[in-house]
Amino acid sequence: MRHSADAISVTNLTKTFGGEWSLFGGRSHEIRAVRNVTLALKHGETLAIVGESGSGKSTLARMVVGLEVPTSGEMRIVGKDAAALRAEGPRAFGRVIQYVFQDPVASLNPRKTVGAILDTPLQLLKGYDQRRRRARAMQLLDAVQMPSDTLERYPHEFSGGQAQRIAIARALAAEPRILVLDEPVSALDVSVQAQVLLLLQDLRQEFDLSYLFISHDLAVVESISDRVAVMFFGEVVEVGAAEQLFRSPEHEYTKQLIASAPRLGTALEGSTRS
Repeated sequence: MRHSADAISVTNLTKTFGGEWSLFGGRSHEIRAVRNVTLALKHGETLAIVGESGSGKSTLARMVVGLEVPTSGEMRIVGKDAAALRAEGPRAFGRVIQYVFQDPVASLNPRKTVGAILDTPLQLLKGYDQRRRRARAMQLLDAVQMPSDTLERYPHEFSGGQAQRIAIARALAAEPRILVLDEPVSALDVSVQAQVLLLLQDLRQEFDLSYLFISHDLAVVESISDRVAVMFFGEVVEVGAAEQLFRSPEHEYTKQLIASAPRLGTALEGSTRS
């Protein structure tokens, strides 16, 4: 499928926390969590944002999905101004971009069955009737390799890997074009990580998705990404094709990250899906 604009493009995006004047005349310390970041996510690719804790990668992700408001800079999603797209309402915005959280169990409402969890976006964002919602929910569970009886169960009944599959199914319910995945496998065991990463690769092809993949784990990033952007103290210090960046990093910080990172090796190739 051809697209005329990048899935996401940000230009000089900046986010500053603090710096406000208090009632007593003092001013709080100002922190620039993201500093003049310029990046583009191309349609159909996985762009990984990597860096240590505090590098600004999650703040960048939260700005992209509207959970944080940029201090300055420009952001466009599928060619539209992001603020204007959000102003069209949650339905319009949610049909374009969805967020997958780090902690799958915490991101699912413990008081609702999986069927009810999937039902909400299908009703609010897609407007399906009850019969069509149930049929679509079963299709989504099949897509993430979960059995149909999952619909009647509650989140606490599932392992972390299974819960993350359900969270991914919920994100896909809106039929978005973009998924922002914020450390989506960091809470999972290594063998389960490999299974979920393989699933994400399959889903990207099946649903024609673009991924903004946030991670501190370079082994995971190397296995799934097309391109990588490295963040250091709020700035993007290097961007490149994944294979090239891991083979011949240019920035000293990137070299240090790669040198200190464990390798995922052949875990993806040898894992069994479950």
